[in-house]
Amino acid sequence: MLIHLTEEQQMLQQVAREFTQNEIAPRDKWMDDNGFDWDLCKKITEAGFMGANIPEQYGGGGGGIVDTTIIAQEFAKGSASIATFMGGHWLASNLILENGTEEQRQKYMPLAVAGNIFAFGLTEANAGSDAAGIKSLAVETEDGWVLNGSKAWITNSGVADYYIILAMTDPEQGTNGISAFILPKETEGLAVGKFEEKMGVRGSATCELAFNNIKLPKDALLGVRGKGFKMAMQTLDIGRISAAAVCAGICQHALDLARDYANERKAFGKPIKAFQGLAFRFADMYADIKAMELLAYDAATTKDAGERCTLDAAAAKLFATEKGTQICIQAQAVFGGNGMSKEYDIERLLRDIRVWSVMEGSTEILRMIVSGTVLAKK
Repeated sequence: MLIHLTEEQQMLQQVAREFTQNEIAPRDKWMDDNGFDWDLCKKITEAGFMGANIPEQYGGGGGGIVDTTIIAQEFAKGSASIATFMGGHWLASNLILENGTEEQRQKYMPLAVAGNIFAFGLTEANAGSDAAGIKSLAVETEDGWVLNGSKAWITNSGVADYYIILAMTDPEQGTNGISAFILPKETEGLAVGKFEEKMGVRGSATCELAFNNIKLPKDALLGVRGKGFKMAMQTLDIGRISAAAVCAGICQHALDLARDYANERKAFGKPIKAFQGLAFRFADMYADIKAMELLAYDAATTKDAGERCTLDAAAAKLFATEKGTQICIQAQAVFGGNGMSKEYDIERLLRDIRVWSVMEGSTEILRMIVSGTVLAKK
């Protein structure tokens, strides 16, 4: 293996792999048809994965970004939906872990470990890639804050117990006027829309959120007023590392399915793997998946070392989603006409990988980040 993992991380990888094979993979088709799986979420909590990123002092597993990257990749081999759900939960809980007060960490981190689901709300109907264009507004009062606005395409919305919501507090300050707030699901004035009928990762809940004169206490503010946008951008680095790992997992699953089919399917009296034109597809797929893994784990290692990883995370996600789509198309082609049938899992993987080309930053946005950073270097 090209990626060096500690003995503990190798054990974590094996545990996650076995859990995926036994519990997650058998439920993926059901989730594609029916949506979020509460029973599976309970099993994930009982196995300790929900708090894998939380320090031991709060009851968690004490893992870093490399650890959650391992889990995300293994889970994605069984279900992109579950890997997406976990990534959203870890991302939101990390926001509190890295930016909250000690009182907030002591309150919310044990809840994340115990199975309370967290979600991060940044995107709005007219502020997706242009995250700085959000219109949700939080006005300070004597008692706290009053929040109005809406969010769209929020992972884990509709099933989350707690939301981290970004809103304008000082509009005249632009991105320096954005702050973050912790919002419990039972908050009066919070309305959750219908579950989106997405083309892929359909077992991951996605809804719109609306805020109607929501009254929040002063301690709902997460971090420093006006630092929400900076917090969000740093957190997206983690999200993009996870995204790259998820894509690597999806693609490994696609390669495995195509390999098994190529060994079983016969044409002209022999297995189709014997035809060089088809066999060469597997060389390209394998090489690209290994490159995905290396980019993802390199960025994760950089993040765990306390160094900035914005460039590496963006590059990892860009490569993974672009190559990932190609890999899934190549894998589907191995199946011929059968690859178009829902009786075969390969078509679901292609739908899943396409959704990830937009989540956590579109291809165009990532190219802007990478090219701008590279060209600015001297």
